[in-house]
Amino acid sequence: MTSGRQLAYDHLKDTVLSDPAMQGSFVNEQSLADAIGVSRTPIREALLLLAAEELVQLVPKRGAYIAPVAGREIRELFELRGMMERYAAQRTLELGTAPVQEMSGELDRQRELRAAEDARAFIDLDHRFHAALVRAVGNEMLTKNYDGLRARQVRAGIVALFSARNRREAVVDEHDAILAALADGDTAAAHAAITAHLDATQHVLLAG
Repeated sequence: MTSGRQLAYDHLKDTVLSDPAMQGSFVNEQSLADAIGVSRTPIREALLLLAAEELVQLVPKRGAYIAPVAGREIRELFELRGMMERYAAQRTLELGTAPVQEMSGELDRQRELRAAEDARAFIDLDHRFHAALVRAVGNEMLTKNYDGLRARQVRAGIVALFSARNRREAVVDEHDAILAALADGDTAAAHAAITAHLDATQHVLLAG
């Protein structure tokens, strides 16, 4: 049975932190407790965990603050993602484990959501697309560390969708390029496509 703290932690990390409207706001503990159906104690415990991960800031006498995604955090996030994802492309092509079919399925589902209003679902598929590549390396420590970036990746991705017109179309096109390079077994092209995709998203975030 899932504990109240875990319910609160998952809801905060997967829903509240990725809501663009919550950027620059304080968490209302009572409203959140009512929405999830728990007391305020699990909410506070979850916020302590998120503060330890530097996803929220605990301000004395005011509560938990969700700071807007900062420039330094954006640059560091995308630098780290780039290193992991380019390595994953190279290594899976060397091993013959590039998950082209799985990534193609995620991209097809993402393509269907281009005109939908559900930004969260679109970005969830974005994460699944990239995570499939990293997971295919077969290195559990790499996968665990990449998954640890998920909350920041989803948060940044959703903000980017609201910051630039036609960003969804561009993301799908950029994913197409990554997938084509992997299908061709072309490491250099895969590296270039991954870099172009991450650079484009980073540019949108820093400009917005």
